[in-house]
Amino acid sequence: MVIDTEQEKREIINRYRRLLRKAKPILKDGDAKLIKKAFTISLSAHKDMRRKSGEPFIFHPLAVAEICVEEIGLGTTSIIAALMHDVVEDTDMELVDIERTFGKKIAKIIDGLTKIRGVFEYGSSQQAENFRKMLFTLSEDVRVILIKLADRLHNMRTLDSMPRNKQLKIANETIYLYAPLAHRLGLNAIKTELEDLYLRFTDKAVYDSIVRKIDATKAARTKFIKSFMVPINEELEKLKIKYEIKGRPKSIYSIWNKMRKQNIPFEEVFDLFAIRIILDTPFEHEKALCWQVYSIVTDFYTPNPDRLRDWISTPKANGYESLHTTVMAKNGQWVEVQIRSKRMDEIAEKGYAAHWKYKDSTSTAESNLEKWLARVRDLLEQNNHSALDFVDDFRGNLFSEEVFVFTPKGELRTLPYGATALDFAFEIHTHIGSRCIGAKVNNKLVPINYVLKNGDQIEILTSAKQKPHEDWLRFVVSSKAKSRIKDVLKEDKKKSAEEGKEIILRKLRQLKEEVTQPLMEQMRDYFKAQTHFDLYYRVGSGFISTSDIKRFVENKPTSPLKSRPHQPVADAKTIEQEITKVKGRYDDILLIGEDMDVVDYKLAKCCTPIPGDDVFGFVTVSEGIKIHRTNCPNAPELLSHHGNRVVKAKWTSQHEVAFLTGLKILGTDRVGLINDVSRIISEELKVNMSSMSIHTDSGIFEGEIMLYVNDTRHLEQLMEKLRNVEGVIKASRFDSKE
Repeated sequence: MVIDTEQEKREIINRYRRLLRKAKPILKDGDAKLIKKAFTISLSAHKDMRRKSGEPFIFHPLAVAEICVEEIGLGTTSIIAALMHDVVEDTDMELVDIERTFGKKIAKIIDGLTKIRGVFEYGSSQQAENFRKMLFTLSEDVRVILIKLADRLHNMRTLDSMPRNKQLKIANETIYLYAPLAHRLGLNAIKTELEDLYLRFTDKAVYDSIVRKIDATKAARTKFIKSFMVPINEELEKLKIKYEIKGRPKSIYSIWNKMRKQNIPFEEVFDLFAIRIILDTPFEHEKALCWQVYSIVTDFYTPNPDRLRDWISTPKANGYESLHTTVMAKNGQWVEVQIRSKRMDEIAEKGYAAHWKYKDSTSTAESNLEKWLARVRDLLEQNNHSALDFVDDFRGNLFSEEVFVFTPKGELRTLPYGATALDFAFEIHTHIGSRCIGAKVNNKLVPINYVLKNGDQIEILTSAKQKPHEDWLRFVVSSKAKSRIKDVLKEDKKKSAEEGKEIILRKLRQLKEEVTQPLMEQMRDYFKAQTHFDLYYRVGSGFISTSDIKRFVENKPTSPLKSRPHQPVADAKTIEQEITKVKGRYDDILLIGEDMDVVDYKLAKCCTPIPGDDVFGFVTVSEGIKIHRTNCPNAPELLSHHGNRVVKAKWTSQHEVAFLTGLKILGTDRVGLINDVSRIISEELKVNMSSMSIHTDSGIFEGEIMLYVNDTRHLEQLMEKLRNVEGVIKASRFDSKE
């Protein structure tokens, strides 16, 4: 490819000028100079680097800086940090050089954005460690997270040029961590785009199909909104209320999510859009005016009383404020109407950064967000578990569903949806949580695992004799409670292990056995303990008795055990180099790795892939390579924790081998239906069934069949045949429950 360097230089300057134009309204004296300096340094540092697409690397930091300004609403400090966010990671420049030029604050932000270098211990995850490191800067500067989200958004927008395994790793990491994080910080527009891009790169066929169907219904949608709004518009004009109407279609990802969860086709998703009424009014009149407009809407259309959501009186924890109602239109269709002010709308789209614009207003939305950030800081300070545990706990803190409850004195507390009385106890104080034996909810005695409901008033009952148990982890959902319980259990475990070690040494001395490393290794192997710590703990807890140790000494092998050092799985590249090229059970049905070799593998039971499915290989610690579908429900977690273990996998079409998959059939029951279904499967299409479970209730028939098919085409053919059977309403694939 011939590169026109002059043309590239012009394009770089144009993009830099565009950034300055967009930043102009927020620039103070001297800011433009600093931005120019950061741009010049970044341009020089990255001068010989190119992105996977072939374009100059500087395009990326410029785009990230532009997202920070335009889509998040950040200022000069963030622009400088965004322009230089990859400099330390990718070039010879050090943090001290940045600190010298731009000061401590910017150096700190760039440090938070720089990945950790070096080798990670077995069982850890580089991705999780980097994510934790980035979050640690939350306690000092939330802008690190916001710039990281801008960086991730641009990477997702330009993911086309990346190899397939990298696309899967980045997309799944995004859906697992970054999209929920954007949501939690109130960046709705970014969260929606990240989710949609995830779907585009993991299941393009489904994504394209939904896009086509949304476009096809656009004209009908616009027409409907117009006629729906006619009486409301007239009333609002009469009252001289300044407003704007938006018909907001549901995101592609949320439509797909609904289709998947409810197992319905696109045509059965009824809430494809919401009508948004945005009011232009001063802060002090917002609440009253929103309720006035709600009253106007419900004068013309009957509301569903179960679907009223008042997030104006009690905003969501991410700062979201709005009034939602669902009303019945004249054509018999349910329509969601969202009513909010201009300020609320901006905060809903731009989130955290937009709060600073309205900092003088005494909005509770801001304080809610601040409370959440304080909770995260608390979690970070207290956390001494592995990075993987931390990321999972933190992720549990990101989801928006909340429950509002009260202390005995009437103080409002917000907890994650599904929280229990025990979560509430830990929310009040660690000491109260650790001593909790039950609670009084609305003056009624309840156990510690009681699930809280909105409006509950809770009084915690404690006992000095109580202490946390392993079981408690099943009763809590908040990361604060989980973290505190784990801390106590860890401490107890440590004590038990120390006692166990003492018991072993005492017993071996008693039996006149010399304590050596090989002997301890033999003992660990004999009791099938993962580690020496595990062995000591089991002895200290009484799971292994002194008579068991005596039995081991009597039966131990005379020659020392040749313990093979445990080889940690480094990454996909290593496994591809080291894996034996042995033909697997399915012969050469799959080609795996960069060189597309035939290697041994297993098919994952969680998503039961079959030829024709888009798949990837995942290197496990003990079971070699497992093949998963790219849209496997476990993919986000696997790839977010261990993206370096992904290997390419591609089906060949050389053999007809049967693969196990699941079929769900729904219909109206009649005599002979099961017989007709079985006949089509077994006789017409010669398909073997592994199992069949049938459930009928009041004339409704529901069946789940596990059967063997050759590929996705074969499965589609089978489903089509079954749909034509009298009484069958729906036939669809489902993932194995194993």
